[in-house]
Order: sequence, then C-alpha cells, then structure tokens
Amino acid sequence: MASSEPVPAPQAVSAERVRVRPSYLTGLLVALVAGAAGLLGAWVGVRLAESDRAPARIASTLGLVTVEPRSEPLPTMDVLSAAEAIAPSVVSVSSLTESGAEVGRASGSGLVLTADGEILTNAHVIEGAVAVSVRVPGETEPRRAVIVASDVARDLALLRIEADGLTPAQFAAPGDVRVGDSVVAVGYALDLDGDPSVTVGIVSALDRTSADDVRALKGLIQTDAPISSGNSGGPLVNSLGQVVGITTFVAGAELGSTANNIGFAISTAELLPTVGRLRASVTGATRAEGYLGVVLADRFDGGSGALVTEVQPDSPAQAAGIRVGDAVVAIGDTTVSGRAGFIAEIRGRTPGDEVKVEVRRDGQLLTLTATLAERPAD
Repeated sequence: MASSEPVPAPQAVSAERVRVRPSYLTGLLVALVAGAAGLLGAWVGVRLAESDRAPARIASTLGLVTVEPRSEPLPTMDVLSAAEAIAPSVVSVSSLTESGAEVGRASGSGLVLTADGEILTNAHVIEGAVAVSVRVPGETEPRRAVIVASDVARDLALLRIEADGLTPAQFAAPGDVRVGDSVVAVGYALDLDGDPSVTVGIVSALDRTSADDVRALKGLIQTDAPISSGNSGGPLVNSLGQVVGITTFVAGAELGSTANNIGFAISTAELLPTVGRLRASVTGATRAEGYLGVVLADRFDGGSGALVTEVQPDSPAQAAGIRVGDAVVAIGDTTVSGRAGFIAEIRGRTPGDEVKVEVRRDGQLLTLTATLAERPAD
C-alpha cells in the first residue's frame, strides 16, 4: 500500500516467536439504534452536550507535577496507600459518537494534569466523539469537556474542563521504573458504578513497541496488572502513587498462540514530551505524522532491525536510496529492534524532519539521509 508504512500480513507463528494482537481498550462502545435505544442515545447526547458550559479549547499554562529521580529504592508496595495517593487524580471519561442514525457511547479513564482542568487520556477513548464529558472524583454529575489536541499515533489526547482546585497527578522520573517494580493500575474498568477499580502487578518488561495501521507506540511498559475495557487512559503507579505510565491496551491471542496478563502502558518517558507537543498544537485536530514510504517486515533470522520489503515510488525512502532487502537497524540515535519500533520512530517525527537511517546491506552498514513527508491519509 502506498499510503504509509503498513503492517504486513501476519506471519506463521513458531514456537520460538509468538505474535500478539493488540486489543485496544476503547471502553464500552454500544451502538444504540432505532426505537427506545435511539431515544436513549439522544438523551445521552443532550446530557453530554448540556452538562456544563463548554470550556475554552486552550492548553493549561500550569506545569506538570514531576518528581526528581530517586536515589533510594522504592518502598514496599502498600496497595491501599498507592491507590489513595492517586485516587483524587483519576477521572471517568465518557464520549458520544454518531454515525448516521446510530448513536454510540464509549467510556474510559483519564488523569488530571493540572488544577485548572487539563486532563490526559488515550486518543482512542475519544476517537470520533461529538461530545465528551468528564466526571471528577467526589462528584455525581459530569462536566463538559473539549478536546484540546489528539495524537492518534501516540494514542494520547488532551481534554479541558472548567475546573479549579483539582488534584494533579505526580509523575515519576522516567528512569525510575525498573523491571520487577510493583505497580497498581487504576481506572474505571467496564464503566462499573462507583469508584475506579484497582489491580496490582509488576513491571514485566520495558521498552516494548507496538504498531498497526493507526497507532505506533514505543517505550511501552509491559505489566501483568489486570487491565480491562474502561481502564484506557488510567494511570499505572508505583508504590508511592506516582504515575509511571498510562494504560492503553492488552495483548490479544491469535490462532496458535496465547496471551495471559500482558498489558501495556505508555511510559512517562514518552507521554511527557507528547503532552508538550499536544499543548503546542492546541487545535483539536490530530498531529501530522512523519512518512518515509516503505513496507516493512520483522526479521526472522535472529537479527535486530526491520526488513524493507517494498519502497514506495517518489517517496522520501526512494530519494534517500533505501532499497528492498535493506535491514534498518537505527533511526538517528535510536536503535531499531523491530518493525513496530521503526514505524513508531517515523510516525512520531514531524514532516520535514531530516533523519539518519542506518541500514545493513550486503554485509555493510550504511548511513542514509531522508527528509520525511507527511503521512498520507489512509
């Protein structure tokens, strides 16, 4: 396909390499059609649209609450203490979608960034929304929200509500999360009544990547803390209640493979810079993504990197001299471990950026230079 760096057809699963399918937690999305269901959908729409006056679509000027890197080990996990520390900063996010005569509702979670009503959630929670509302802890009625900006590729979005005196979340230093750390996931799982759900686990792995035709994520935290629909956009916190990531999806099994307790969160190392970019855009629209113009496959020979299987005509890749059969091993200073990581690096950059692409060709390591274009619409 000529539109982007598409995902190739699934390869056969071997005993040595198991492929997993991301299952994005868009919450409870229910199509309400005709009759009573249609009336209910219309009523929900009115409630969301009239729940409060619309806030201005502007980013907050307040800084995020980040903590200094730790010099001592984290204390032993006390789930109650960690949950109580983050609870005032976790909100419920509801959105209304319309498609012809069909009305749908999606629910997820969000995180308070600033006292004046800036909220972080997953982009897929509010995807296609015509109205969004946020319910803050201790309140029974939702507040109307606006989408300040959304980065679909990074699966993050900024919302804004009219508020004052909210409790911002604290973000752990990016380097302070380690494999084996105990973590707690907090969010409105299954949109159940009452307070958010709390689950506990550990950090299973770091720097995971995932990419499909829509999203390209890198620097992911893998965790075995149970994550369910509705958790999307909620925090993953350490034993001090500090945010180490935002839960975004769980791995789904494919034919011939299994996936148990494999969830993923967008790490602070990735989300903090993304928040800055989202604040800078302040348009309510999605950010333009970088485009190189190659079709990729994972390497199955034990090597690292991504294999170029096709170069699009008149693309930045062709202009840079990238060829079919090249194994891309680095983008700039970032090592490419596989196809998903490569796609995430390219889509995360801005059209017009000049990037160094290291490829291995016929046993030689070459450095090529490409100027990225804007990713075409699918």
